[in-house]
Amino acid sequence: MDLQTTIRDAIVTELQRQAEATDAAPKVSLAEDGFVDIHGRIDIDALIMVITGSLAGGP
Repeated sequence: MDLQTTIRDAIVTELQRQAEATDAAPKVSLAEDGFVDIHGRIDIDALIMVITGSLAGGP
């Protein structure tokens, strides 16, 4: 898996996790390949942590 795919997968997974977390969660749609529609608030610190972890080789 290349670096771009690793980062993309980490971002998408985290956005989906946040979307499932609470009632006030963002709405995330991956309807079109290569694009994501996001409506709502994103926990940017959690997203950064996931991206950093994916670059470091974490889960």
